[in-house]
Amino acid sequence: MQTVIDLNTVTQTFVSSDGSPVTALQGVDLHLRRHEFVSLIGPSGCGKSTILRLIAGLLRPSSGEVSIFGMPVTEPRDEIGIVFQKPTLLPWLSVLDNITFPMRHKYGRVDARDQARARELLAMIGLGDFGHKRPDELSGGMQQRVSIARSLLHDPDILLMDEPFSALDALTRDEMSFELLRIWNERPKTVVFVTHSIQEALLLSDRIVVMSARPGRVADIIDVPLPRPRNLATLADPVFTRMANDIRVQVFSHKPQ
Repeated sequence: MQTVIDLNTVTQTFVSSDGSPVTALQGVDLHLRRHEFVSLIGPSGCGKSTILRLIAGLLRPSSGEVSIFGMPVTEPRDEIGIVFQKPTLLPWLSVLDNITFPMRHKYGRVDARDQARARELLAMIGLGDFGHKRPDELSGGMQQRVSIARSLLHDPDILLMDEPFSALDALTRDEMSFELLRIWNERPKTVVFVTHSIQEALLLSDRIVVMSARPGRVADIIDVPLPRPRNLATLADPVFTRMANDIRVQVFSHKPQ
């Protein structure tokens, strides 16, 4: 199957405050297929978020190439949506206006089609009656749903998610994982998902990329054979439990000594 996102021998080096170089990624090769759900896991500081920023066009690689649909990534692109760790909603705007804000920011206006699309997304995430509310009237999980809806407004083909559920409590986090699976099933996207949770990665992913400690390299790519659609029963599947234990051992083996 043809790949959509390609990282070819990508190295990323930053300059620290004292002027010394810090290599975040080294020689990363990664190839993602269309509508595939891929999670990145590994030790803190191994370059997972840097990979997202490179795909998003927010960074240029120090060496190597990042391409989407065969075209080098040189700047942010319309076919990409991004969801961050925190919802980053504007507190003075309503939920509906927060969802349509990217269109207003980019084009200076929001037309009737954008408004209708925003309402459709609100209904899809189960918040159809909350369009007039302010962000501080919503729970953390509800705010993150709004953030996901905002990223889907322009119907991107690629969705980049940087630990989007890390600030949520365990029950809400599980709920949001299943919600994301439902959204992904209804509107397939190529998803790159950064997480520190092995359970979360297994539940969501087609493949899991295990990163080594800095400088980050691809240590392994694991296919997830669990059948879809996935639900609570998936968490009790012996294959799920075995794979979680195996991946945990592998991740710990790549932590910095």
